Amino acid sequence: MANKVKVRICVGTSCFVMGAAQIQSLEFNAPADIAEQIEIVEERCMNLCKDVKTKYNNGPFVFVNDELVEEATYEKVVNKIREEIKKSC
Repeated sequence: MANKVKVRICVGTSCFVMGAAQIQSLEFNAPADIAEQIEIVEERCMNLCKDVKTKYNNGPFVFVNDELVEEATYEKVVNKIREEIKKSC
């Protein structure tokens, strides 16, 4: 696999307290089958929760490549990463 799956994690205060802290552990504690295939990027705030008129009010927010995962959990993100890896094979 030439390109790694890019995982962007919002670590703004709201997302952080709603679970982004656990998702950050992917950087050092990813499952063996995906560990070498991901690139973790932490973003201070993605501003997706700022506008309550949008559908984006369900943090924490994580982008796996260009796909948004709302109400992200460690498990949801790992599953999305595995889907992206399968797509690229």
